[in-house]
Amino acid sequence: MTSAIVLSAAPARAQDAKSTLVVAGPRTPESLDQEYPPTEAVHEMRRNVYERLISYAPKVADDGVTYEDFGRIVGALSEKWEVSPDKKSITFYLRKGVKSAAGNELNADTIMWSFERGWNLKSNFHWYMTQILKIPSFESAFSKVDDYTVKVSIPNPSPLLERLWVNSDLGILDSAEVKKHVTADDPWAQRWLATNSASFGPYYVVKYSPGQEVVYEANASYYRGAPKLKRVIFREMPTSANRVAALQAGSVDVAEYLLPRELALLEKSPAVKVHKVFGNYIHRVEMNNTTAPFTDVRVRKALNYLVPRDDILKAVYFNTARPTKSPISEIYPGFTDQYFTYDTDVEKAKALLTEAGLPNGFKTELGYRTGDQLEEEMAVILKSAFAKAGVDITLSKLPASTLVERYTKGSIPMYFFRDMAIVPDAAYVANLWLNSASLINYSRFKSEEVDNLINGALTSTDESKRLEDMKRVQQIMVEAAPWVFLANPGYQLATKPNVKGYSWYTPNGNAWFDISKE
Repeated sequence: MTSAIVLSAAPARAQDAKSTLVVAGPRTPESLDQEYPPTEAVHEMRRNVYERLISYAPKVADDGVTYEDFGRIVGALSEKWEVSPDKKSITFYLRKGVKSAAGNELNADTIMWSFERGWNLKSNFHWYMTQILKIPSFESAFSKVDDYTVKVSIPNPSPLLERLWVNSDLGILDSAEVKKHVTADDPWAQRWLATNSASFGPYYVVKYSPGQEVVYEANASYYRGAPKLKRVIFREMPTSANRVAALQAGSVDVAEYLLPRELALLEKSPAVKVHKVFGNYIHRVEMNNTTAPFTDVRVRKALNYLVPRDDILKAVYFNTARPTKSPISEIYPGFTDQYFTYDTDVEKAKALLTEAGLPNGFKTELGYRTGDQLEEEMAVILKSAFAKAGVDITLSKLPASTLVERYTKGSIPMYFFRDMAIVPDAAYVANLWLNSASLINYSRFKSEEVDNLINGALTSTDESKRLEDMKRVQQIMVEAAPWVFLANPGYQLATKPNVKGYSWYTPNGNAWFDISKE
């Protein structure tokens, strides 16, 4: 009898192993609420939990990786949609029979409540609606047409009216479930959604232990079909070396955000598969353009001529990165590198500093995040490189929260910054980082011409003019050099060889629905 039990249990255990994915990453999501400011961990959670109205069609590239096809939009929660000829309204026709993990059906009331919550919390959703679509009030924009149809109307034409809804920042909540947790002093259930999920995506969270572990369970009612992976266990392992060791020991299936030198070693192991894409990350040093001497464009240019980019790409990134030559991601329409002229030229840098009245250089501070080995390595290289022109850099290793606070307030002159723009549109990217009105233009770069070009491109439907205007924005920005241009570091993932279905999306998080185990 005992042996029979053992024999019958073995296939079940094998099946459990095949349908469970264990992931090691640097940190758990800081919150499960999609209105929380996005971080890398939060972006990944959103991709798997919060389903959107529409999405980009998948396409498999020559490298075998599934990417988003930026030229083709397909339905998600919305079965079909219509954009008005004047690009001033979009109508969504919802799929019928779509169920959340809690068993509640998607309808227009659910959509409208999600919109209303996002608008009233004045965070992510509100930013997209007001800054990109220029919506002045909730009542003027959002309307329920019938039980399965909603309409969004905007005051000006927008070339992004359709594409914007692909963002995982704009997921739809299961309002029937969320409303159970609304209270008089918390009308939008912020406390509950910070630690619980309720949506129509492929997964929902069954365990949330910040700083330790997140457990995702498959939504068997997911509209695209039940996910192949029934459970995903995400474990926080802050140290990259520990994630490597766990992968090599077989205790995890996936290791995220490993160092390039670790990936180079793992590539030689038959027990590990390393996936690489160049993606849309940009890693740079931002200078506070309102703090002397960085108020002088000649100083900013000089630092760019001092950067040993080839050394950084080889010694820090082990050739997994490309040099940054524009503020626009190189994989996005409208990118150009034709205006980038910064090679490594110490004499030119010295001449520029002399012209700026700083023939002997100057002293300043460069901040980077504690625990970020890549930034520490680059900081050491830059300190040595800048010293060749007399620029004396004090390196400040700061907790991430402290660094963010300092560059947000403008109290640090130079700091490392890594980010990606998740909408593949040059005007969207430029608006995010270069518009003087943007809340995340931390370098405080300001150009009236750039502002006018960006604002025009956000409402123009003349695509050829938009692209020309964005080329001009790139020219002005590269010549103004508000950043020290460094590298586009790409996105890499290390897995066991039996993990299949790797895909890449603009927020750089992994999509568990695409993945299976052999």
